[in-house]
Amino acid sequence: MARAGLTTERLTQAGAELADEVGFDQVTVSALARRFDVKVASLYSHLRNSQDLKTRIALLALEELADRAADALAGRAGKDALTAFANVYRDYAREHPGRYTAARLRLDPEAAAASAGVRHAQMTRAILRGYDLAEPDQTHAVRLLGSVFHGYVSLEMAGGFSHSAPDSEQSWSRTLDALDALLRNWPAP
Repeated sequence: MARAGLTTERLTQAGAELADEVGFDQVTVSALARRFDVKVASLYSHLRNSQDLKTRIALLALEELADRAADALAGRAGKDALTAFANVYRDYAREHPGRYTAARLRLDPEAAAASAGVRHAQMTRAILRGYDLAEPDQTHAVRLLGSVFHGYVSLEMAGGFSHSAPDSEQSWSRTLDALDALLRNWPAP
């Protein structure tokens, strides 16, 4: 019998906290069972397996990120919106490194379509409306922004910018300036 108080939501939240502490790759049902001092079998009434747990953590992280981004974007446009959106990703990665990694988990098509990932794409496209990009350039720009945000954050989190001047905060600011300039002057095909 499962320990009273254990729910799928509580286990997902605990798994997300564990991911932030030890890394998303280290999250398993066994590790979660140790955290609650229960037998692994008692968690299987709430979780199918470790992949199910990881998917749930990914969905939680996407939802948290989308909520933060929506709040940050409210009333903003143009470069102000671009900067606010980018900073949400960077700040979330710093605060929740395991969850940030989880948010990039490849989901099956059905889970992806039902996830907050759709909201992320919609918000990115809303930002790009301020730059007056038509398709397919808008899709190219969505991919560019995702690549720059995630690439920069990943390199920064790995310590890639910690051994040289200028500091990464200055480079981040200049990167966002450059993205804004590029989006305002998108090259013709």
